[in-house]
Amino acid sequence: MCHLFPAVQQSAPYFKSGPHPVERIPSGLIMGTGAGRQSGQRSARAVGRAGWPVDPHTVSGTERYRYYTAAQLTRLNRVIAFKDLGFTLHQVQQIVDERISTEELRGMLRLRQAELEATMAAAAARLVQVEARLRSIESEGHMPTNDVVIKNVPAARVAELTATAASFGPEDIGPVIGPLYDELLRRLDAAGVTPTGPGVAYYEDAPEGGGRIIVHAAIHVAAPLQNDAFRVLDLPPIDQAATIVHRGSMDTVLPTAQALARWIDGNGYRSAGYPREVSLECPDNRDDWVTELQAPVTRP
Repeated sequence: MCHLFPAVQQSAPYFKSGPHPVERIPSGLIMGTGAGRQSGQRSARAVGRAGWPVDPHTVSGTERYRYYTAAQLTRLNRVIAFKDLGFTLHQVQQIVDERISTEELRGMLRLRQAELEATMAAAAARLVQVEARLRSIESEGHMPTNDVVIKNVPAARVAELTATAASFGPEDIGPVIGPLYDELLRRLDAAGVTPTGPGVAYYEDAPEGGGRIIVHAAIHVAAPLQNDAFRVLDLPPIDQAATIVHRGSMDTVLPTAQALARWIDGNGYRSAGYPREVSLECPDNRDDWVTELQAPVTRP
């Protein structure tokens, strides 16, 4: 007994047609279009044109049902299993007809695995942004602003690497700045340079425009100025910076950044550039991160 379509088997038992048992399966169910009469008919006709890899033993007069012998169900099972993995009908036909090698099939499956993992990662990142946006909406006008402090930020010597992000949004900054810091720390270790203070991320508009951002992944060091495997420079001071502390992953920084922007506008200041991000605490659990945002400001 095939267990591929248990619901169908309960309502549509085997029918005899000659010496072999025949299974009745709705056309729409095979194609994943639902059980509706019209969708099933359209699917059956479309499949007929496309060359369905398993020809039915019999098709009902209305094309609502397709009948398969028990011998055909093994092949049908493979067809639907590969179709559910996202392969096209043409690819499925090549697979079930064994017109590709085992190594080629392994490569196809690995590629499909990578595609699905990328899709899941992108969906997870979007979910984080949706959650941050919801928190921002819910806290609109209620975020405490008495934690914003105006202070002077002194100059600092840092080592850095840079790269370009598509935008200033967390969904574009995160995938760029993480690998940058990993590579920077690797190069510092290879050069025997030990960080002497926290990481400082800062940003500027890319010369090509289009909303693209140059990302600077920097960290405090005591080393001579250089521009080799990494650049060592003196980060200029900020005469007036409106600062606020964000607790949690930088993927969820949006509500904190918006609270800072509201404070700046509401207290007679004007933003003078992108805020720096100083990593005060960076444990393994990103939700426990502590980051200070330092936004340069001026009086109009």
